[in-house]
Amino acid sequence: MNELQLKYGCNPNQKPSRVFMENGELPFEVLSGKPGYINLLDALNGWQLVKELKAATGLPAATSFKHVSPAGAAVGLPLSDTLKKIYFVDDVDLTPLANAYARARGADRMSSFGDFIALSDECDKATALLIKKEVSDGVIAPGYSDEALEILKSKKKGNYNIIKIDENYKPAEIERKQVFGVTFEQGRNELDINDELLSNVVTENKNLTDDEKRDLKIALITLKYTQSNSVCYVKDGQAIGIGAGQQSRIHCTRLAGNKADIWWLRQSPQVLSLQFVDGIKRADRDNAIDVYISDEHMDVLKDGAWEKIFKVKPPVFTKEEEQAWLEKNTGVALGSDAFFPFGDNIERAHKSGVTVIAQPGGSIRDDNVIETCNKYNMAMAFTGIRLFHH
Repeated sequence: MNELQLKYGCNPNQKPSRVFMENGELPFEVLSGKPGYINLLDALNGWQLVKELKAATGLPAATSFKHVSPAGAAVGLPLSDTLKKIYFVDDVDLTPLANAYARARGADRMSSFGDFIALSDECDKATALLIKKEVSDGVIAPGYSDEALEILKSKKKGNYNIIKIDENYKPAEIERKQVFGVTFEQGRNELDINDELLSNVVTENKNLTDDEKRDLKIALITLKYTQSNSVCYVKDGQAIGIGAGQQSRIHCTRLAGNKADIWWLRQSPQVLSLQFVDGIKRADRDNAIDVYISDEHMDVLKDGAWEKIFKVKPPVFTKEEEQAWLEKNTGVALGSDAFFPFGDNIERAHKSGVTVIAQPGGSIRDDNVIETCNKYNMAMAFTGIRLFHH
């Protein structure tokens, strides 16, 4: 098949809509459902991301995509008991691929609501069971076990989008798209993100461990498929905060840092001890946690509003307690798709536990950025390569 008709484009008024190949067959097969225009944009971008993550790390990978940017991305490292609990997977058996998806989904559960999933490996039963529980539009993978396919086909009354990608497909070296009737053409971004990119460490601290290099590569590969400007915080093999599509670098750093902080606060004793009412929906539970660790938490705890969410009225999570917990987070890696123009980005990153950084370099204020890193004994590599994606 070289053409697939779609219901409509980005919006219902944008008709007709289709995807097609000028030469050859489409590199994917729809096994179930009817994917839309945005679904396929997310699927194809997500597939490229997880394919590169696996090639760079040797581990199965997963990503959770929303509106052509990842909400989360991760490789299949084992989960701690705490992470299992905050990702709501402490009652299931996990495979490496399931670990990857639990991490990708769990990084920013609110943004992942209604996601499109990409998996680097054949979807197994354990991963399918995790996907079944979540609100999601679809999944793309190079294959599905019989059990996994049966589980996923039962989702959304049989209308869940399941796409099988040809893992051996290689696109043309030149890519094109149209805007306002004008055709744009460029060479594909085939940059191989590897350890060599991290060899130019410009700070006083020159030490990058293998785990830190892994996390920096995860950050850079994630940025390669994130709408620019973008930065990505990574810890222990998973993105924990992604700032996408902002016009200024500092706003990216703040946005992603705030998401990383929420991820860490979800692991605090105060949040882990919350007792929810029976039968609460997963999305309502996520929203309640997000509000509890925000400035709005007092509104939830007053006037009996908490009774609809919690079995027991939780204590106030004070700003002092939050800050004390945030200060325990460390060992975070940070990648940026373009240079940091000012040291303020480093100051903000430090607040979220960043200790290693990879960025292109090339700012007229590189000296100030390096000096700020040295202030906190951070190691920073200049890759010399920009990773804009539009």
